[in-house]
Amino acid sequence: MGALPKRKISKGRKGRRRAHNSLKKPAMVKCPKCGKAKRAHFVCAFCGYYGDGSELKKNK
Repeated sequence: MGALPKRKISKGRKGRRRAHNSLKKPAMVKCPKCGKAKRAHFVCAFCGYYGDGSELKKNK
């Protein structure tokens, strides 16, 4: 016979166990070059700018 739970897991206990499983919003900052919202420490999706002054060319 396989392993079975002794008692039913309550909704509160289940919720506390899953409390850290929610998705987090990414940190968004304003691009200094074009002013649109971009993720922090990522290349801007609109103009290709990255914080160290370099611009990466976009592939189309």
